[in-house]
Amino acid sequence: MASKKKSQKTQEKDQGMGEAIRALMQEKGLSEDSVKLTIENMLKAAYKRTYGTADNAVVVFEDDLSDVTIYSRKTVVDGVYDPIIEIELEEARQLDPDCEEGDEIDIPEDPKSWGRSAVSTGKQTGHQGLNESFKDNLYNEYKDKIGEIIIGYYQREKNGNIYVDLGKVEGVLPLKFQSPREKYEKNDRIKALITDIKKTNNGIQIVLSRSDPEFVRSIVELEVPEVSDRTVEIHKIVRDAGYRTKIAVYTNREDVDPVGACVGLKGNRIQNVITELLGEKIDVLKYDPDPTVFIKNALSPAEVSKVIILDADKKSALAIVPDTQFSLAIGKQGQNVRLANRLCDWTIDVKTEEQAADMDLSDVVSRQAALNLFKDDETSEDVNAISDLPGIDVRVCDILKEAGIVDVQAFIDAYEEDALKNIEGLTEDDIENVNTIINQNVEFVDENEDAENKTEETSSESDEEEYFCPECGAKITLDMTHCPKCGVEFEFEEDAE
Repeated sequence: MASKKKSQKTQEKDQGMGEAIRALMQEKGLSEDSVKLTIENMLKAAYKRTYGTADNAVVVFEDDLSDVTIYSRKTVVDGVYDPIIEIELEEARQLDPDCEEGDEIDIPEDPKSWGRSAVSTGKQTGHQGLNESFKDNLYNEYKDKIGEIIIGYYQREKNGNIYVDLGKVEGVLPLKFQSPREKYEKNDRIKALITDIKKTNNGIQIVLSRSDPEFVRSIVELEVPEVSDRTVEIHKIVRDAGYRTKIAVYTNREDVDPVGACVGLKGNRIQNVITELLGEKIDVLKYDPDPTVFIKNALSPAEVSKVIILDADKKSALAIVPDTQFSLAIGKQGQNVRLANRLCDWTIDVKTEEQAADMDLSDVVSRQAALNLFKDDETSEDVNAISDLPGIDVRVCDILKEAGIVDVQAFIDAYEEDALKNIEGLTEDDIENVNTIINQNVEFVDENEDAENKTEETSSESDEEEYFCPECGAKITLDMTHCPKCGVEFEFEEDAE
């Protein structure tokens, strides 16, 4: 097997090499391996420019990085065919007396002896390699920060886009991601959300946003500890940047008011968020699984008298408001109701009480109540579910559900057995209210009585006499005067008792 040997000839060490590499690592934030790889590629590119190939080039660094040497690895032969990769045995023995034919020997190269074009190629490769390593390093550092808040300073503006100094990288706040309320001057502080990262010729560019609803979420998390520790959850945020934001919140803890926690004492917490958004209006409201309650909350700050579900499948609803609240419910240019639509994911039609009085809503209400109470078994697992009863208290419904009582019949059975009083959190008033709602909206049929009625109807139908024509035998009825088949005339006489 051929052996590899190095010549004993050494080059003078450049004592500043190690310091230069370490300075480069510190300046660009690169790892030692990436810098060494860049230098190696740079030397091999220059070597290839000189000799036409770099397959036999070997780059070796000293352990303390004090020097780097590039070698030509050549095979010892008796009769050289390609001097780039081969060396005569006699010449090789002048470098290493112990080498034999078939061995490989590393011969040190002096880059200073290479031509100007080789040096230029090496430099270009080195710069390109350093830039790519720098970009990759920055990209890896920031790629996991998408969705986080970052702070920078206004640098310049071009075509409406604002460029932000973020330290090691540059950020851009596109015009479409800006709030119309915001105006900046040189060195103004800018807090924004990282939405994307792009590689550029000079490094990377961080795409920022101050109009994204997630920006509001991040600000609220910073200001409200209950949100950051998930005591209070944000159901959804919708926003018309610069004008109004609606935030739906909820909690699973009975001792915590989710809206109050977000607003803070005397409104100080939400005021901090409003200040960051430069005066944008914010509505914090409570999320409710009952769409009628949620829609009513979503239309805040307007007061809603009643919400009627027009079509549950199409998510269409009617909100009735006092005449004095109509403008507030609609909002400027329809903004308030539009945001409420997006927040609830329902199509909401707002009418005043006077307008609603002119509408025939009785059929809508009756039909919806019937659909809620008597759903087909194929489309609903909870037939006659308590949660479908109109006017049912959501809290009471949740307590009953925890106790395993989800449908009307289960409630009636427990009510008759006086078992509802043992359910924790359920008062006598709660029980009687549910019972009253059931009695007002549900019609019960006695199964035994219904079966008897059906039996009587069947019996009476079977006992009914049949009559036939005396001439042709065709079937006739008591109201006929002529046979429909043969035309014979006849009349019926009552039998004397």
